[in-house]
Amino acid sequence: MLFAIALKRILCLLTIMLLALASHPAWAGLFGPKPPPQWALDAAKSETPASAGDAGSVILISEIVVSFDSSGRAIEHIREARRILKPKGRDAFCSASYNADQKIISFHAWTIAADGRQYPAQDTDIAEKGDTDVPQMLSTSKTRVAIPPAIDVGAVLVCESEELLEAYLQETTWHVQYGIPVLSEALEIDLPPGRAYTVAWHGHEPVQPVEVAPNHWRWEIKNLPALDLRDLPLTPAWEALAARMTVQWGDAAVQGAENQWRILGKWVTTLEADRSNPSPEITTAVQSMVANAPDFYTKLSRITSFIQKDVRYFIVMRGIGGMQANYAQDIYRNRYGDCKDKSTLLIAMAQAAGLHAFYVAVDTQRGFVDPALPSIDGNHMIAAIEVPAGVQDARLKTVIAGREGKRYLIFDPTDERTPLGNLPPPLQGGYGLLCAGEASQLLALPVLDPSANTSDRKGSFTLTADGTLAGSVDVLRTGTTGADQRLYVKYTEEKDRRQQVETAVAHDVPGVVLSSVRFVEPSELDKPMELHYSFSAAQYARPAASMLLVRPRVIATYGEFTANKPRTIPIEFAATGRWHDSYEIKLPDGYIVDETPDPVDLDLDFASYHSAVTAKGNLLRFEREFVVRQLELPATQWPAFRKLESAILSDEKGTAVLKKQ
Repeated sequence: MLFAIALKRILCLLTIMLLALASHPAWAGLFGPKPPPQWALDAAKSETPASAGDAGSVILISEIVVSFDSSGRAIEHIREARRILKPKGRDAFCSASYNADQKIISFHAWTIAADGRQYPAQDTDIAEKGDTDVPQMLSTSKTRVAIPPAIDVGAVLVCESEELLEAYLQETTWHVQYGIPVLSEALEIDLPPGRAYTVAWHGHEPVQPVEVAPNHWRWEIKNLPALDLRDLPLTPAWEALAARMTVQWGDAAVQGAENQWRILGKWVTTLEADRSNPSPEITTAVQSMVANAPDFYTKLSRITSFIQKDVRYFIVMRGIGGMQANYAQDIYRNRYGDCKDKSTLLIAMAQAAGLHAFYVAVDTQRGFVDPALPSIDGNHMIAAIEVPAGVQDARLKTVIAGREGKRYLIFDPTDERTPLGNLPPPLQGGYGLLCAGEASQLLALPVLDPSANTSDRKGSFTLTADGTLAGSVDVLRTGTTGADQRLYVKYTEEKDRRQQVETAVAHDVPGVVLSSVRFVEPSELDKPMELHYSFSAAQYARPAASMLLVRPRVIATYGEFTANKPRTIPIEFAATGRWHDSYEIKLPDGYIVDETPDPVDLDLDFASYHSAVTAKGNLLRFEREFVVRQLELPATQWPAFRKLESAILSDEKGTAVLKKQ
């Protein structure tokens, strides 16, 4: 009995000692989840800056340290603490992405509640997610996500991770601006002895680093406001505006942006070497395909048409972070590939036809690629086809000149509906890296003339004395406007297309009833896409005593009301183009036009708008043309844009007065 009591006391004493040890930071990891590090506890004591405004959360501290192992491979250590300010900020989480070339060394997450209690993320709070950007893919990219408990208003979410980066990576991009404010952030690069580096900034004044140890550099930024584009119309992409810095420490760490871009282009050229060599199978097929082609355009269009129509787009993310293409012979045989694969096959087929083509690395967010910020960052690959001397063809609207005088036709083989010689609007006005060995260079991508993107709409209507309007509309769309409609037709059912047309018309004509809808899609991509529909709408015209009030502009709205607030962000149109509308309304018997809206004639350097309403006999005619010539305007042009917008809005609401004879 005494032995049992003594043993019980010893066990209790051991339990107390073990609990005491477990509560000590040096031992805690052996007995349970790791507690928050001291830097996180210190960050949690930081005051919320007044500049946080109505943000859902604020980043109290964000630090990245890049060091190198004995083989020269980069290791990235990231730590961040974020305070939740409002319920909308409770969707915060910790994450670390990786792929076959990248390894997560450590990953931890905690919540420090407003009352100081600590909640480490358990295994059940951590999940692995695959790449879900597109529905069809073969991707090795994954993300580890942690959502620790108690992420409530006032709590601080703490994230810490360490990753072994891709062996080929010789740069890092420091994204310094977010959709929420940042109290303190820093980047450190601990370079091996003698290793040089270069730095470039985008959207922020350069910050000078401090050498905290030999060849160990630290950049620091305090109190950076959020980039908030809410309720701002027609802005450039968020990614194009957000401040960031890129550090190069490898071969591209040379002086001069032009030299850096050339080295990056040479790296891509080497990466894709031999991938675009045409196989005998490709050569035989291409020579048959282009036989008897009368000119450069026809020869090339037969190749691009095959790639657009017969090679299915499919994401294949593997090999050098998904940047290295498959071999052309495999792409041709399998009939699928992603953007770099489709570009590879185009280059191979062009070579088999006696033409020269090259990779062009771009980003689909216009403005993201910055000439002053050399980097391999970018999410898309297209092609540049060298145009032989003496070839002049008005159909080739995307020809630009390189630095050495050669001309290149820019083409996106991934876009299956945009015709050869045209270019999707997100790529226009940006920059692309021509990857052509020693001739590699950054190219300014073209902004197309409005004539390359058009919409012609004609309507013929009859108005009855009770205000009912009935008639038909014919629409012809070319260029990217037509390409968008082709893509829509491909991926929708007939009933959904009818519903979409009815919804669009109902926006301008309430109570509309469609009687027919018909899309006509020509096989040739450079031919107009057609849309024909008929409808009727009761009470379109409004009675006023013995008169009828009718709006001559029946359908299509170009004006959008925007608040007249001070503007500091550039204004960006979706595309250049020309939109033309012509409507003819037959009047009810016994009515004549008594009054029409004034004509509009507004010419600005970036756009124009012309509109006129005329009457002849028993017909009321409305005709207008809206032309956009530039993609982006500086914020100083906001008053001019508002003038254009106001003119369009007023014209679209204009009313004609009909009276009985």
